Amino acid sequence: MSAADHVKNAAEKMSGKVKEGAGKVTDNEELENEGRMDQAKADLKEAGEHLKDDAKNAGEHIKDAMDR
Repeated sequence: MSAADHVKNAAEKMSGKVKEGAGKVTDNEELENEGRMDQAKADLKEAGEHLKDDAKNAGEHIKDAMDR
């Protein structure tokens, strides 16, 4: 995963936490839920990036093993 993707996902997660907190403070359930959704989306994106990295690494290991 690129550093830029990691930073982008972390920023989205932080934004979600801020929205959730603001929703709690203002008793705005919709904003609170939107913040939770933003955090969940960021977590899913991060997991997807890890999955892509793992698949790429597995492919490289298989290629290396076949070259021997």
